[in-house]
Amino acid sequence: MSALSVCTHADNFGACIHGVDLSTDLQAPLIEEIRNLWLQHQVVYFPKQNLQHRDLERVTRYFGDFGCDPYVQPLHRHKHILEIRREPGESVSPFGSSWHSDWSFQTSPPSATLLHAKVIPPFGGDTLFADGYRAFEALDATLANELQEMRAIHSARRPYSPEGFANSGGHKRSMAIVPDADAWSTQTHPIVRTHPETGRRALWVNPVYTVGIENLSAKQADALLKKLFDHALSNAFIYRHQWQANMLVLWDNRCTQHCAQGGYDGHLRVLHRTTVAGDQPY
Repeated sequence: MSALSVCTHADNFGACIHGVDLSTDLQAPLIEEIRNLWLQHQVVYFPKQNLQHRDLERVTRYFGDFGCDPYVQPLHRHKHILEIRREPGESVSPFGSSWHSDWSFQTSPPSATLLHAKVIPPFGGDTLFADGYRAFEALDATLANELQEMRAIHSARRPYSPEGFANSGGHKRSMAIVPDADAWSTQTHPIVRTHPETGRRALWVNPVYTVGIENLSAKQADALLKKLFDHALSNAFIYRHQWQANMLVLWDNRCTQHCAQGGYDGHLRVLHRTTVAGDQPY
């Protein structure tokens, strides 16, 4: 009998998992159980997990190889861990504060992201998650069929090109962001993505990295993308996550998108992040 205690959120989108100590080595059956819960609920979180860097790395490897994390300098001696940090006096918006699916501009974007909370402000700083499965399922049938034949263009240009970095005030951030001209490169992916493990289809475009649609003019693409963003990010599909210190959150980039909230000016916020390598979307 499993020792896990699982509290699920509305529409089975999001779940809190108790009954496991992630600072210790886990056996294969428990790892598989956690993986199944993650696939089922898309966003799962584990309160009160006092993890060292090596623990976060070990837990990440339970779900696959490490992903490739460009444009942000990792922690010293821990090349797969990024520090998501905002100092009390920062005046720019928080890192990740626009809706996105992590690194969707890559040929094979990460399947999962893990984020472990180190310092959490006394208020604000929530993370919003949007359910791509239900967003797709709620589309008009005619539009849904049309979208399944279309591909979107993704690029890192907005946040990580030298021009985008400068325009967004990136130099004012405490995070070690490294802009590069290669952020102007593009990658196409299906607008409707089939999850390789669950077989479910998700609406898979996001406002940060999706910059166009194949075979449509810029005007046509912008109009359709705005319609899709408005639909995918409607309140019906969103879960608001509230953080606690030492909480670990794991989410599925293949069927969700997310954005970080502010509202904690004057307070330090620090989290450590890893990603898990993924497959090329289809």
